[in-house]
Amino acid sequence: MSDLKSTPLEAEHQAAGATLTGFGGWLMPLRYTSDLAEHRAVREAAGLFDLSHMGEIHLEGRQAAAALDHALVGNATSIAVGRARYSMLCAEDGSVLDDLIVYRLGEVHFLVVANAGNAELVSRELVARAADFDVAVTDRSATTALIAVQGPRAEQIVAELTAPDDVETLRGLPYYAAAPVTLSTGARALAARTGYTGEDGFELFVDRDDAGVLWRAALTVGEPHGLVPAGLAARDSLRLEAGMPLYGHELDTTTTPYEAGLGRVVRLDKVHDDGASVEFVGRAALAARKASPPARVLVGLRGEGRRSARAGYDVVTPAGTRAGTVTSAAPSPTLGYPIAMAYVTPEVSAEGTALAVDVRGRHEPFTVVSLPFYRRPTA
Repeated sequence: MSDLKSTPLEAEHQAAGATLTGFGGWLMPLRYTSDLAEHRAVREAAGLFDLSHMGEIHLEGRQAAAALDHALVGNATSIAVGRARYSMLCAEDGSVLDDLIVYRLGEVHFLVVANAGNAELVSRELVARAADFDVAVTDRSATTALIAVQGPRAEQIVAELTAPDDVETLRGLPYYAAAPVTLSTGARALAARTGYTGEDGFELFVDRDDAGVLWRAALTVGEPHGLVPAGLAARDSLRLEAGMPLYGHELDTTTTPYEAGLGRVVRLDKVHDDGASVEFVGRAALAARKASPPARVLVGLRGEGRRSARAGYDVVTPAGTRAGTVTSAAPSPTLGYPIAMAYVTPEVSAEGTALAVDVRGRHEPFTVVSLPFYRRPTA
């Protein structure tokens, strides 16, 4: 694992006895205690995640919004200052190079957060696609740490980590919004309220050098509230229950946003100030794809037995005909039965359709259900 990058929190993970694994070119904590305990802590109290492997690319300048309108499938111009939006970077053929979150930090300042394994690609593509615009593209991934607190007690915990003058700002953040705050440690942070677990939560972007102090402070403040450090395994089962895609599983270079059920993020109607259409990268292919019947559809699958599927397993009809492929799967700790996401042919994609997954030669029964599998309780 010597060729893997380390986050600034590696020593903290080792001190906590974490099992470390390679992920997206980084050495990351897989678990600290047990997958089940960490998953349940996030659903019932709170979990602390090291997300410092993610990429942070800043775009600043007079044409920052226009550059992103050209580079991404979404409409950056319409994002209000202080808000965020889920978007995608697509190739000319409409395939997904990465899914990402775009934060508008100022009128001419945007932050693009990319997946770890794609961060360098996203940075290169944004530089190339912004070349004809008055904008500076700066990759600050190496100097930025990202720590997340997720769970029903996240707001209370992060409020205690925030300086008194900024607590009201933090508590007032709506979903998919961000604001600069000062932390109780004295560090400055960008606090965002997005998340990847299906629970309420916050992400704190800080300078790499401030990460260790913040991590330890979060554990101290959060312990009375039930907060525990959580690894990649819990993060994966949490996001699967919430029906959230993972690049390399539900999204990749063989997939467009439409197959993944994410056509809503593609804005074919983007226009310049003069009313002319924005010819963003991949627009022609995506317009054609939207107008064509799909060859496959992403669905949720509920297991009717006890055996879980795995990514890559075949989905079959009751007659034994292959109908698709599982992209993600796990036993659901929250729901108590196996769940999966899979690409299947349109004729077997309707909710309630009985299918099976070939689990090592045995056809295990699954039923098509709507996504997400889990929604957090409303107050």
